[in-house]
Amino acid sequence: MSQTHTDEPHGTGLGQRLNWLRAGVLGANDGIVSVASLVVGVAGATTDNAALLIAGLAGLIGGAISMALGEYVSVSSQRDSEHALIAKEREELRTMPEQELAELTELYRQRGLSEQTAHQVAVELTAHDALAAHLEVELGIDQDDLVNPWHAALSSAIAFTAGAILPLLAILLPPPAWRVPVTFAAVLVALAATGALAARIGGSSPVRSSIRLVIGGALALAATWLIGTLLGTTGVV
Repeated sequence: MSQTHTDEPHGTGLGQRLNWLRAGVLGANDGIVSVASLVVGVAGATTDNAALLIAGLAGLIGGAISMALGEYVSVSSQRDSEHALIAKEREELRTMPEQELAELTELYRQRGLSEQTAHQVAVELTAHDALAAHLEVELGIDQDDLVNPWHAALSSAIAFTAGAILPLLAILLPPPAWRVPVTFAAVLVALAATGALAARIGGSSPVRSSIRLVIGGALALAATWLIGTLLGTTGVV
């Protein structure tokens, strides 16, 4: 017995949700790694709480703004391109409807339909909503599900901030001797978790994604800690 699952999204708003999740996961990863690298580098040179706090907050605020601006510009460009393609397709349907119908028929024929069936499908879809039919088949665009730059920017900034708070707390709360080891452990666990989440969103291997992030994060932390330690030892800072 078949059953209709009314709670399934069936693509409605899916593009915007995936874009929001993608920006959020990337923002969290960047917040974790960039702020952790910054505070671990400073911790290698000094144990002063004020210096660590200032460095961490500067990295958090600057990084969150930078991520939001970058995501907004990127998604805005994508949205502008989509609007331009929609306008172009609308104009072509207005000025050359017969050619567009033939094109739609050919596209369905290339998908495996017979000539007669492809033509019938193209005619019926054109009568229902010609623009939507062409956008879906030709360009893979849903005009009711365009990406939103404000959503992407906001989710990226919030996620960056959430990710950045973890290494900031990990470096400030423990005793000086435990600060760097605790931060290393907390950051690598968090990166493994966000890597697994990103893999689930993208449908890839959670293990492979987590390992890549953990290795990359460990290298970044080790490099900045070593630089901070060397500078602190030589008295540069």
